[in-house]
Amino acid sequence: MQSGKYNAKGSVTIQNHEGRLRLRLPRQLFNGQQKYLTLGLDDTPGNRQIAEAKAKEIERDIQVNAVVPGTLDYTLNKYRPESFRLVETKKSEYPVNLQEIWTKFIEYKKNVSSPSTMRFQYQVFSNYILKLPTHDLDRAVEIRDWVVNSVPPDSAKRFIIRLNACCNWAVDSKIINSNPFFGMSSKMTIPKSQKSDDNEINPFTTEERDLIIKAFRDNQFCSKYSRVKHSYYADYVEFLFLTGCRPSEAIALERNHVSHDFRFINFDCAVVLTDNGLAKKAGLKTQEKRRFPVNQKLKPILKRLCDGKSNNDILFPSPQEKTYIDTDNFRKRVWKVVLDGLKIEYRKPYNTRHTFITLALESGLDAKDVARLVGNSPEIIYKHYAGNKRDLFVPEF
Repeated sequence: MQSGKYNAKGSVTIQNHEGRLRLRLPRQLFNGQQKYLTLGLDDTPGNRQIAEAKAKEIERDIQVNAVVPGTLDYTLNKYRPESFRLVETKKSEYPVNLQEIWTKFIEYKKNVSSPSTMRFQYQVFSNYILKLPTHDLDRAVEIRDWVVNSVPPDSAKRFIIRLNACCNWAVDSKIINSNPFFGMSSKMTIPKSQKSDDNEINPFTTEERDLIIKAFRDNQFCSKYSRVKHSYYADYVEFLFLTGCRPSEAIALERNHVSHDFRFINFDCAVVLTDNGLAKKAGLKTQEKRRFPVNQKLKPILKRLCDGKSNNDILFPSPQEKTYIDTDNFRKRVWKVVLDGLKIEYRKPYNTRHTFITLALESGLDAKDVARLVGNSPEIIYKHYAGNKRDLFVPEF
């Protein structure tokens, strides 16, 4: 090691370059090319000692390399201060990033999903995609960790499930070779205290159901300034309780969906929210159509609803007539007012469906038959309803 202008063969020179120390390497090591190693240190007596030690380390490696090839690191990375070391970039196994795949996936889903699903589910997930710290599929674990820490627990798990579905589609479409999100969602647990109760199955009791229906029929808790009385929605509310159909299915019904002898209702469409407002779409959430038998309690309601209506007239029109009920406005401005007035624990109108299913099971109807009535699979009924009946008893053996 020298500190002069010239260096002997195999020696390393310490130089001051613009007030900072660097090492000058022997030309013969690099086929006559001059190489320097920047140390990132100011030229001070203490830093000179550090530079000398580094120069001696390189000179030793030069000598040993003659006997043991490979000892000297010709890239010089070994001798750089840690903050100056070059990190070798690992070549990604994925030819595209997550955002590119997601964009293609969304285009595919538009052709197979309802407008409301695209609007209320996939639009939310697309917003999450934009906020991710990286779209590099090699960093899927980092993406998952960001989601867990930045998104509400229920939504976080659903988002990872969608990313898994997206990448499965990309694998099937020959866009990528493997799915980095495979199996991630199954390992995500949500503490009970953090679970959202939006989809909680919390049915009304028979007494609560009857109180709610009566309150609507009697205009209870209806403001005298209200333009539309609660009784306007009484048949709609009772219909939901007596059929267990989804609100979106009920408001899509027309006179032609009810048989002329009032023995059956044919559910085959639903009303969804699109970018252009409420619109009817063919088919149901989990099936194309289903036939619902009418009992004696439901028949007089249907006769009243169908009286004077033509085939294409809506059974449950909005107060403005010939338009669909806005279920969101109904929930906020009417349904909630009634439940608050009755001091009944608030649950969304969708819980009329949960109530029908639960009461049907408790009356002794088989889970497979209940599934056919409401358009669910028997597995869903067994998992979410039959296994959670409120009152258990031990039969007499």
